[in-house]
Amino acid sequence: MSAAEVMRIMTDTAEAVIIGGGITGCATAYELAQRGMDDVVVLEKDYLTAGSTGRCAAGVRQQWGLEMNIRLSRASCKMLEVLEETLDYPQSIEFNQSGYLILAFSEEQMRQYEKNVEVQNRLGTPSRILDVDEIEEIVPHVCTDAVVGASFCPEDGHANPFHTTMAYANAARRLGVDIRTRTEATGIDIVDGRVVGVETDGGYISTPLVYNAAGPYSGRIAAMAGIDIPVYSERHQIMVTEPVAPFQGPMVISLEHGVYCQQTPHGSFVTGLGDPSEPRGINCDATWEFAEQLAHMVVSILPPLADLRMVRQWAGQYNITPDAQPILGGAPGLEGYQMAVGFSGHGFMVGPMTAHLMAQKITGEEPDMDISMLDLGRFEREELIHEPSVV
Repeated sequence: MSAAEVMRIMTDTAEAVIIGGGITGCATAYELAQRGMDDVVVLEKDYLTAGSTGRCAAGVRQQWGLEMNIRLSRASCKMLEVLEETLDYPQSIEFNQSGYLILAFSEEQMRQYEKNVEVQNRLGTPSRILDVDEIEEIVPHVCTDAVVGASFCPEDGHANPFHTTMAYANAARRLGVDIRTRTEATGIDIVDGRVVGVETDGGYISTPLVYNAAGPYSGRIAAMAGIDIPVYSERHQIMVTEPVAPFQGPMVISLEHGVYCQQTPHGSFVTGLGDPSEPRGINCDATWEFAEQLAHMVVSILPPLADLRMVRQWAGQYNITPDAQPILGGAPGLEGYQMAVGFSGHGFMVGPMTAHLMAQKITGEEPDMDISMLDLGRFEREELIHEPSVV
């Protein structure tokens, strides 16, 4: 190591250190720099999007049951619509708004969707309830034998998680943010109840602020600061088919079966299925059992997919909280620690607005939306927030 490198390590400082190079970390870095915080460091132990962001299905929907989630996702959707222009990104983030079709398989489920749509419409989301005939007009190949109805929003869609994250990262770099890939946080220094620095495998960074955006590793990062957060990681697998000529516009979801299926702009189908028996832990191995189970399930809902060949499959992580809602904010008794973790599979779709709100909070602005109910303390207070429309 050169003398210059040693000196840099010894004197390395930052206004804030963000741990995690996914959508949340990179977008928050940009938002902080936009507000004048030009000495921000982002640490990513691998490459940008290596965690949950780059392994997600990248759907973006406004069809939720809770007002908070509708507001978060709707605002993020509006930001994605103009993101290339906002961030001066020369490529496309491939935000394709072809809608989400959420199927109902019982009258009880249909009543819940009707309640959801009522709240969504009040907040400006143009969703609507469909009967079986209307479903078949939008996606003619859906098997409606057991379907009661559906909700549909034409503004929902799908974006490219790699381009979206890189758009934020590139814009952040232009504003002075130092993004360090292949650099792992190994410790957080606390003195007298406040953050004073971050230890990494590339040296020490003196900083008064650490922002935990580490996705599946967020529990480990919190533990470095002496904080126990109620999150766990769980494998979720996805399968991709060969590309074919377009014949399905909307993402089709069955909350009943935990399955979703989207045809991407280049023709492949991306489809996934939740497994309630999946053990906790970080595991990115793909399994043939999943492929077999998913194939049977998705074909029962979308029969034409039986003729398509599987090209590949992969696994990523959901970082899950007890109520499947994120933890946004600090930790009692610790100054200089903030986090945006535990998105439970929905971090990408609310990433832009989450970053905006957290940057406002960190820099002392009044957030555009009240997120105080998403604090860490809600679990101790037993004030959990349950969303009725989680895949």
